[in-house]
Amino acid sequence: MPLVPLRPVLDAAVQYGYAQGAFNVNAVAQAEAVIAVHEMFRSPVILQGADLANAFMGGRTDFQNGTLEDKKKGAKNIAEAVKKFAAQTAIPVVLHLDHGKNFDSCAAAIEGGYTSVMIDGSSLPFEENVELTREVVKYAHAQGVSVEGELGVLAGVEDHVFAANSTYTNPMSAIEFFKKTGVDALAISYGTMHGASKGKDVKLRREIPTAIRECMNHEGIQGALVSHGSSTVPRYIVDEINALGGDIQNAYGISKAELKAAIPCGISKINVDTDIRLAVTRNFRELFRDHPELKEDSRLSGVWKLLDENRSAFDPRVFLPPVMDTVMFGTGDDGSVAQLTNAMRQGVKEAVGSLIVEFGSVGRAPLVEMTSLEDMTVRYKEG
Repeated sequence: MPLVPLRPVLDAAVQYGYAQGAFNVNAVAQAEAVIAVHEMFRSPVILQGADLANAFMGGRTDFQNGTLEDKKKGAKNIAEAVKKFAAQTAIPVVLHLDHGKNFDSCAAAIEGGYTSVMIDGSSLPFEENVELTREVVKYAHAQGVSVEGELGVLAGVEDHVFAANSTYTNPMSAIEFFKKTGVDALAISYGTMHGASKGKDVKLRREIPTAIRECMNHEGIQGALVSHGSSTVPRYIVDEINALGGDIQNAYGISKAELKAAIPCGISKINVDTDIRLAVTRNFRELFRDHPELKEDSRLSGVWKLLDENRSAFDPRVFLPPVMDTVMFGTGDDGSVAQLTNAMRQGVKEAVGSLIVEFGSVGRAPLVEMTSLEDMTVRYKEG
């Protein structure tokens, strides 16, 4: 079926009291795998491409320096692939921009085919964040595209998003933000962190989403609360990577128990990126261990060289530049390259599948109202 906006997927999660995982991808094969595992569990899908992931998918291997044109190319590449996979399934699929840096990044994603965008103005003063977010909402809603904002600052590192310390979201400010911007969803800061080093035994401040949700209900505000920086960083995968020659230290995630306990407090969307990166990196290392001849393969020797030279890295984008056509378009996915992409798919399915179950979205696809962008355009116009 065609891609759907984020709003109806999150409306169902709010109404029925579960959380929808949102999973970041950086390659066509990863997107295919995320959709396939959700289909197996009859769950709705939220695929996320981060702002700089679009630059990477546009062919910019030094994606930190990606231009707006790179992002436009990448948004189109990933959207075309996701649309193709979505057309072959009966479950709802959303393509969501994660951490849009500015208005132009959001517009580029929408132009490329994204059905939902996040504008991250959390580093700005409150009124400037409101103004930027309101501008994106006006532009996106006119095209039926959903919008997520952010209020409060998460510590940690994710692409161009960096903060040394967290600033927790003020519940009353969150209510004001919803009212002034009209966002469909709001990412809040309540103890999660970006990256793989979140600290041991993190305890989430569940009173924050609880207070926000209670105030939203009192004020009649419809919308969803989002948990960023929520990867669980499975210890067994980290240990396996290190046993295979990696060197990942100080890697701790948010426990599944903490995340599950936040769901009845009002969290309806949970973002996960690092878990996928780790599982894919582990599988790459296993592939070259089990098939050492691939280290000299004409198509994959460059991947192995980058793996061997970057032992502390676990972002697959570090290792994938030698096979960029396959990453960007899914072409050339045969022979030895197919061995690599199959390892990637299996890693994605392992990381994502367990969280679909934990977050409670198994079997929830039929609960989502199948709403087109055109339908949402009318709804937004009517308020």
